[in-house]
Amino acid sequence: MFAIATVAYPLLVWFGMSRWSPRVLALVMLAALLPLSYLRLRDVPRDKLVSVAIVPAITGLALLLAAWLDARGYVLIVPAVINAALLVGFGSTLRRGSMPMIERFARLQTDDLPDEALAWCRGWTQVWCGFFVLNGATVLVLARWAPVSWWALYTGLLSYVLIGLLMATEWLLRRRKLGVGGGAER
Repeated sequence: MFAIATVAYPLLVWFGMSRWSPRVLALVMLAALLPLSYLRLRDVPRDKLVSVAIVPAITGLALLLAAWLDARGYVLIVPAVINAALLVGFGSTLRRGSMPMIERFARLQTDDLPDEALAWCRGWTQVWCGFFVLNGATVLVLARWAPVSWWALYTGLLSYVLIGLLMATEWLLRRRKLGVGGGAER
């Protein structure tokens, strides 16, 4: 349910901004966020709580600021802040001795990764970090200078298309170049 709300966020913002003030929209969205956050977080183990709660917390803080200040910008920056959180999450796995995020995903498909695949995964984790920087910056530019309809189109459709293309490209190239992933080991 929380994932659906996250994906629908841009559409809800576009719809709400065309009818209400930023304050009213933020309060309505906060009223929906609180029970959804409770449902998402109630069964999370204590050691994972911070990482799972970061998106609802960021969203709640931005919506509180939007309601308090009656400012649309705080409603619109949520996707950019989520990109920043993903950048931190992916980037932190690039530290020496850590397993890069893309390697974690690759190991869901196969445990035995050759050394060449390990370097590949590290490089693609860096590519994803670059994507999060560019995607977040695009969201900020649109939030600041574009009509809400453009922001909603980008954050609600185009950014997801780009994410899907990047995921598919990495997976297909990994299978083709390295022969790992997807159950078709060479």
